[in-house]
Formats: sequence, C-alpha cells, structure tokens
Amino acid sequence: VQLQASGGGLVQAGGSLRLSCAASVSGRIFSSHVMGWFRQAPGKERDFVAAIRWGVGTTYYGDSVKGRFTISRDSAKNMVYLQMTNLKPEDTAVYYCARARRGGLRLAGDYEDWGQGTLVTVSS
Repeated sequence: VQLQASGGGLVQAGGSLRLSCAASVSGRIFSSHVMGWFRQAPGKERDFVAAIRWGVGTTYYGDSVKGRFTISRDSAKNMVYLQMTNLKPEDTAVYYCARARRGGLRLAGDYEDWGQGTLVTVSS
C-alpha cells in the first residue's frame, strides 16, 4: 500500500475533523506530483475535494468545500492533510487521498495512485 488515509469518523454538523494521508517509502511524493482528496457518497460519483501541488504548495478546492476545508502537506513526513471545518451532513462520504504523477488536478482519472478511503459521517 503506497497511500494510507486515516482520521475519518462521526461528527456533528458544525464540527471539525482532520484527515491524514501517509505515503509509504515506496510511494515517495516528488515535487512534480499533485496530491488530492476526493470523496464518494453512496450512489454518487467520486468528486474532487482539494489538491495541492507538492513542489510549490499551490492549493485548489472544490466549490462546495471552499472556505471550509484546507489541504496542507508536510514534505519531511510525506504526509498530506485535509482539515475540515463547519462540516455539513452533505459532506458525508468516503474520503480518498490520491496522487497524480503525470499532471492533472480535478479529475479522478488523472490520479494513478489511491488510498483505501476513510469514512466521514456528519450527523444533523
């Protein structure tokens, strides 16, 4: 396993969670890579949440999470984080971290490597 996501759980609406994604030694993240978070609710497609260009740190967000979620990285630890605040019931989904090694940003098809997903449930 090259990417391992963790940190999901049950939280009330308005609450916060921080997701983490660890890249294994064999899955080291390079400056040219883009790391992203996607989510998939039951019966729905996998949607873009956020991404970060590893080398320069530029961040990008889906419209539904802009202003509430923050993606960040720790290059020394090969870790990516997703800080989620003001959570809403519609944020309930399995969250996946992923890596695009050859470009791309908002499309799931651009990402070659995926973690196993971590479930976030937001109660109303």
